Amino acid sequence: MAFKNIKDYANLVTENRGWTEAFQKAVSDIENEMGGTLYVPSGIYETCSILLKDNMKLELEHGAVLKFIDDCQLFEVIETEFEGILGKMYMPCIYAKSSVNVSVTGGGTIDGQGMRWWKDKNQLPYSRPYLICFEDCKNVRLEGVTLINSPSWTVHPVYCDNVLIHGISIKNPADSPNTDGIDPDSSSNVRISNCMIDVGDDCIAIKSGTEDTKNKRPCENITITNCNMIHGHGGVVIGSEMSGTVKNVTVTNCVFQDTDRGIRLKTRRRRGGAMEHLTFQNIVMDRVICPITFNMYYYCGKNGKEKYVWDKEPYPVDESTPAIRDISISNLIVNNAQAAAGFFYGLPEQPIENVTISNSVIRMNPEGPAGNPAMMGNMEPMKAAGFFLRHVKGLVLNQVKISGNITPDIDFDETADYIRN
Repeated sequence: MAFKNIKDYANLVTENRGWTEAFQKAVSDIENEMGGTLYVPSGIYETCSILLKDNMKLELEHGAVLKFIDDCQLFEVIETEFEGILGKMYMPCIYAKSSVNVSVTGGGTIDGQGMRWWKDKNQLPYSRPYLICFEDCKNVRLEGVTLINSPSWTVHPVYCDNVLIHGISIKNPADSPNTDGIDPDSSSNVRISNCMIDVGDDCIAIKSGTEDTKNKRPCENITITNCNMIHGHGGVVIGSEMSGTVKNVTVTNCVFQDTDRGIRLKTRRRRGGAMEHLTFQNIVMDRVICPITFNMYYYCGKNGKEKYVWDKEPYPVDESTPAIRDISISNLIVNNAQAAAGFFYGLPEQPIENVTISNSVIRMNPEGPAGNPAMMGNMEPMKAAGFFLRHVKGLVLNQVKISGNITPDIDFDETADYIRN
């Protein structure tokens, strides 16, 4: 297997494209030798997109910084999916498509220089690039690196199998738009561990396409463990793109701090698919708006203001009706929650089913600000409320202690079927 040092290609550096040609030539040489390692020693390397190939490892030494040029005119445009819809996008800063055995490792830093992308987002002819995207790949490894200032989603494995993401740090400003941390999308056998994620949108968001996605595939067999989530709109989020179904997810031993929501599931009518067989345990949260939010009236995105999204009357159940079911949540410790201890709003024709929450302590902050537990229309902000339940079937609250709330522990009506032990 080949071993190439990017410094050996320094003669290809140009004033306007930096190290772009050097990386392209090094990747081509490694591809011709049937794979190998592209080694990046300490230093700063300005470049456009790097396209990885089969059996290739990009290894960044401590002190190495890949700095991606922020001039969109220098980026190739590709067709790929964003939020489940195929369209044109600037090529991700690091990209692999239909490849096997691809890795990005080491102690270096990958800087997407997203500031200009964020500022110009409404004037760009195409979608902003992901920082790292593996598309239709098998045997993917991302380990050790620090990722900062992503133009859009930071790490996006889509249609992949056997993905390991371990020991990485992600830092995007809290106000940066759509800079999700890690978004496994229609992928299987994904392991995320020992990561620190501080971003401007969802920290980890698990997705599987929308009703408009042609190639609907489940996102399944996902484990998330020993991770710290800071800021962001949610700690671990599922949806709202979940038409291919999300199942067999386990989240353990994590800390969520200052995330808007903690565990967040979101969908709406016509999405179809299911969120099922999910386990969350041993999670500590501090200063979250709402620790547990399950919302089947999520209105953001295309067609989000249509009547079928917000209508509270029952609709016929068919393949386009989404489902949330068979979920276990245990051993939560929540401090300084603001809006509500939990928010569950199912559909009248398809209630949220078979959720168990056990051995958990939720401490509300009665002096904190009011907030919206979920993004849905016609909901007043809440403050230090308990559990809010609408269209729920088979909810079990077992040894769940709530304190500091200024409304009853449980706000429910005739549509909520629950047991509290």
